Amino acid sequence: MSQTITLLPGDGIGPEITRATVRVLDALDLGLSWEEAPAGHGAFEATGDPLPVATLEAIRRNGVALKGPLTTPVGQGFRSVNVRIRKELDLYANVRPIRTRAIQGFSPRFENVNLVVVRENTEGLYSGLEHMVVEGVAESLKIVTEAASRRIGEFAFALATREGRRSVTAVHKANIMKISDGLFLRSVRAVAERFPDMAYDEVIVDAMCMRLVLHPERFDVLVMGNLYGDIMSDLAAGLIGGLGLAPSGNLGESTAVFEAVHGTAPDIAGQGVANPTALMLSGVLMLRYLGHDDAATRMEAAIDAALAGDVRTGDLGGTAGTQAYADAVIAALDAG
Repeated sequence: MSQTITLLPGDGIGPEITRATVRVLDALDLGLSWEEAPAGHGAFEATGDPLPVATLEAIRRNGVALKGPLTTPVGQGFRSVNVRIRKELDLYANVRPIRTRAIQGFSPRFENVNLVVVRENTEGLYSGLEHMVVEGVAESLKIVTEAASRRIGEFAFALATREGRRSVTAVHKANIMKISDGLFLRSVRAVAERFPDMAYDEVIVDAMCMRLVLHPERFDVLVMGNLYGDIMSDLAAGLIGGLGLAPSGNLGESTAVFEAVHGTAPDIAGQGVANPTALMLSGVLMLRYLGHDDAATRMEAAIDAALAGDVRTGDLGGTAGTQAYADAVIAALDAG
């Protein structure tokens, strides 16, 4: 059955890595079609809005999107488009698998990492409720609700059960933020009680950072609020070699957006040297979401075969360009 996917090429290296990823997905011959839509800095320059209404309508209509990285101005300018997409479409669960992969000539910090960061995606300090109280004094409001906290807890436990994982860890700062993080923690605990066969524990976020860089192999599924999830998933990506290897999915009740979590890398944009692995692996997550499990397994195996071979991009110690790397993945698909 044909499936139309909204494609947001993004900014910077986005068009290059999305083109490479689409080539691999098309090589699977699954009947996928693509509806390209603008978002990010390019859309802002063209329309005055970095997230045009038509783009949101396209994502809603098709139910799934694949997105390249988007520019987010620092300290000024328009609000994060990534945050807007998640809020507008109620993509409440951000899922970031972190797994060590065998890469020829490249040694990550750890060799046995296999965990998933599950991040609440719609509230917390990313609610966008901030203002200047008086000159020189800014205020941001952290919104935590029982409904959203329970929902993300249920998502994390369901994911752990479905994937045959052994434990769920709630990450928090309830020792200091006793009301907001306390509510989050109580909500996840209530969910944990319904899964007596799943190991459950709780770790304060700063201690979690230390434990992850000491013994990441001890952790499995981590569930946490918005800001902690953003920071923790980048830290975890560093354990396996960087954001270029870290896929991501944003999931709601009926809509999903899959994306690489890294930035737009304007310093190398247009040079054809960017690593598309993270977006390709996000494509694997997308295929599983769409029910193409066999194709997802084939694509992931082809990516692993390419990484284990002698065709790698510069960030992984190789010399291959973006499209040459895509060629290697497609060749591995054909060989498989």
